[in-house]
Amino acid sequence: MASSVPGPVPLPASQYDLSTYLGRVKHCAGISDPTMLLNTSKDIENAKRLVWDYKNGVISEMTPDVWRAKRVLDSSIHPDTGETVVLPFRMSSCVLSNLVVTAGMLTPGLGNAGTVFWQIANQSLNVAINTANANKSHPLTTKQLATNYFLAVGASCGVALGLNSIVPRLKNVSANTRMILGRLVPFAAVVSAGIVNVFLMRSEEIKKGISVFDQDGNDLGNSRRAAVQAVGETAASRVINATPIMVIPPLLLVRLQKTVLKGKGSAVQTLANIGIITATSFLVLPFALAVFPQRRHVSVDQLEEKFRGLKDSKGNEIKQVEFNRGI
Repeated sequence: MASSVPGPVPLPASQYDLSTYLGRVKHCAGISDPTMLLNTSKDIENAKRLVWDYKNGVISEMTPDVWRAKRVLDSSIHPDTGETVVLPFRMSSCVLSNLVVTAGMLTPGLGNAGTVFWQIANQSLNVAINTANANKSHPLTTKQLATNYFLAVGASCGVALGLNSIVPRLKNVSANTRMILGRLVPFAAVVSAGIVNVFLMRSEEIKKGISVFDQDGNDLGNSRRAAVQAVGETAASRVINATPIMVIPPLLLVRLQKTVLKGKGSAVQTLANIGIITATSFLVLPFALAVFPQRRHVSVDQLEEKFRGLKDSKGNEIKQVEFNRGI
């Protein structure tokens, strides 16, 4: 993110009011814009220079070019490390990276082998995105990453296979209801495994805390309470993100298969399924991402005792701190 560029002049967090939900929706639409993937390494370096010029007084105001440079960095750079996030795991690639595995998981009539394959593919992508974008206060070791990965895969496959076995045996519901429940099995698996994934992949943050900063960007130390809030909100956001994408397309496809897609070949139905998933993903992603702010501002009263009574560089008592929630 642009906040990782050094300089004494504070950079506005956004063109929009991030204290409001609508403002965050507009901001998230900008950083998740797939056209941001077209920026080259040279474009990112040019954006860094422009932002550096503003933060160090060379440029006196936020011009359209500086705003665009900030958006380029917000969509490409990790806020803690200042390093460029690997392209497939950036927020601007979120829909495109997830499209294939989402379509695979939501394919009607998957057997056990297909269910396991797509759940493994989905959790592999989740782990990669988590690792690339998580708060970097306490990076996990390779052993911890591998352990957490297999536990998350086990959770998703266990839920999916378990529900696939249970749903057909339900006797007190109609055949149509059983079909709908069967189509929602991937949603249950993704949500449960997503929550497990977040807490496992970021367990070190909960144990040791994450860095919190004053309004000037000075690191005040680690807070476990901030970590619990950050990880908890991220887990909740996974449910919010997954719900429309994993619920709307399968239910809409069931409806279409009874009307306009009735009697159509599997190729047409597959294309319709992918189209519905793509459209839903692009439309709802900014609204889902905006539920919780990326940079959290909290009162020091909500954190540990050690953060109370601290002074900033001007000698004023620090009343509020911020931290990177991660995604």
